[in-house]
Amino acid sequence: MYAIIEDGSRQYRVSEGEVVRVDFRRLEGSEELQGVPAGTRVEFPRVLLYRNGDVLKIGQPTVAGAKVVGEVVNHPSIKTYIQKFRRRKNYRRLRGHRQHYTAVRINQIEVPTT
Repeated sequence: MYAIIEDGSRQYRVSEGEVVRVDFRRLEGSEELQGVPAGTRVEFPRVLLYRNGDVLKIGQPTVAGAKVVGEVVNHPSIKTYIQKFRRRKNYRRLRGHRQHYTAVRINQIEVPTT
């Protein structure tokens, strides 16, 4: 069983028990530096596709009444260094970039039975 959800402008293929990294600033209350605290329940109401064995539901644009429920695990961030160097030219540049994400564990995929 899996579903394809949309969060912001990105789409994710999720299944129950899976941990997904979503953009840090897309979740509610993440305007502050700490973001959403760990253990907070998060809902993704925009389910684009749902599949369970032979049952396939494709939304136009979303599956009516379906949602994915998860909980925030933590906020991983890795700093990446970008370095440029030209030998014998006295040219060295070092930049760093840190992309903030939120790790969400998917607990439940809810789809109404019709």
